Amino acid sequence: MADGGVAKLLIETELPISMTCAEATGIEKGSCLKLTDPFTAIIHSGDEDYFAGIAAEEKIGGDGKTKIAVYRGGIFRMETIAAITAGESVALSATKNKIKKTDATCVGGKAIGIALETSGGDTETIMVEIKPGANNNAYA
Repeated sequence: MADGGVAKLLIETELPISMTCAEATGIEKGSCLKLTDPFTAIIHSGDEDYFAGIAAEEKIGGDGKTKIAVYRGGIFRMETIAAITAGESVALSATKNKIKKTDATCVGGKAIGIALETSGGDTETIMVEIKPGANNNAYA
């Protein structure tokens, strides 16, 4: 499939927060979201987008709503694009709803969390602790 699967909540460590979203846009529950100004969440579309969180509910396009509940913490099952080792920080990949390990060029604000399991490669799902801005030094 061209797009990755949506993130699945395993352990709720924080309640979702309300963020602004476009009224006309549809967003699937579990979608990875990009942060835009002002305090707005949209579906992510690029490699290492700034992370807003994960959609806690479905948003139907044209429903009149301009707010969406967004998880900015928790443990989720997420799909990878390449090998990731448990303990490494992860970021959004260019493929919708998939993650990759961060590299030296990834600034802290683009890291979405920490891998809690090791992935051997593409299309595997692993447990990830969502912590926007977490980088390799986040727990040092």
